Amino acid sequence: MTPPLVPRVLGPLVALSLVVAGAPSATADPTDNAPSARSPSSSVVRQSAAHGPAEQADVLAYWTRERMDEAVPLGRLLDGVTADLPQLHLGPAQRSRTAAPRSTSTGERWTHGGRVARTTGKVYLTMDGRDFTCSASVVNAENRDTVLTAGHCLKDGAGSWARNWTFVPAYADGREPYGRFTARELLVPARWAKKADESFDFGAAVLNTTDGTHVQDHTGAQRVAFNRQPQQSYAFGYPSTPPYRGDHLHYCSGGTRADRGGTTANGMRCVMTRGSSGGPWLADFDPATGIGTLVSVISFKYVADPSTQYGPRLGAEARRLYQRARAL
Repeated sequence: MTPPLVPRVLGPLVALSLVVAGAPSATADPTDNAPSARSPSSSVVRQSAAHGPAEQADVLAYWTRERMDEAVPLGRLLDGVTADLPQLHLGPAQRSRTAAPRSTSTGERWTHGGRVARTTGKVYLTMDGRDFTCSASVVNAENRDTVLTAGHCLKDGAGSWARNWTFVPAYADGREPYGRFTARELLVPARWAKKADESFDFGAAVLNTTDGTHVQDHTGAQRVAFNRQPQQSYAFGYPSTPPYRGDHLHYCSGGTRADRGGTTANGMRCVMTRGSSGGPWLADFDPATGIGTLVSVISFKYVADPSTQYGPRLGAEARRLYQRARAL
């Protein structure tokens, strides 16, 4: 096990330094009129990414096939309470099965297409000089360029911002049917940026167009809702540590329960591994169409309970963040 990224959090497969030399400073957008007990600029932190054709081209050129293949999946493991449910184990048959969608999947491959197969994508990013992967989802927005993901897939808590942030929707076994979309803006809650508070491990990336086309025009989008207490959810992502390889979309589904470890997150039985971080939790999900409502994102697991994944509650801070992102 590697050194912790932040207190009580164990890092991914490699240790991350918390400072990047010369990293541009975060900026706050003062034009958010959402109601808040504090100023909007203090609740959302924003970072510019690739702006202009030259910067976009540099990011796209950075992600050679070799770098993509060698990128390490990100994930967060917390010390803390254990669950009172039996641990689950994923075998090869479960990982590869192509049966009809199930409401109690704990990590099977999603082979049923639909909108979720287009709106969910694999993320590639660089943090402190190391290359990583995460997951993210396109959500409905006026700019048609907004994806939601985990905060730790955008910024290392109080440490560095991600660089070379690139979204590949509908990634499958090396295929990129809609191409790659670089990020132009990254946004996380201030409570994540300053304290790495697990209850606020969410964020948004606003993407550049590709050949003048917005990502949502290619993939469609999922609805997003706030202050929802998910009862039955489907979670999607690209788990990339054994027994997974990060080459296909997988899913978990089932009921949820409140975290007992001190966060406001909810937990779901799921054995998907690192790399699925940032993938969407969808309520009101229709397996026939692949359409649902994003109510959380895959965030963390406890060391003592690797078969339960947690997603943060998307409340007022998430709403403000989403409103900021969709208007950029």
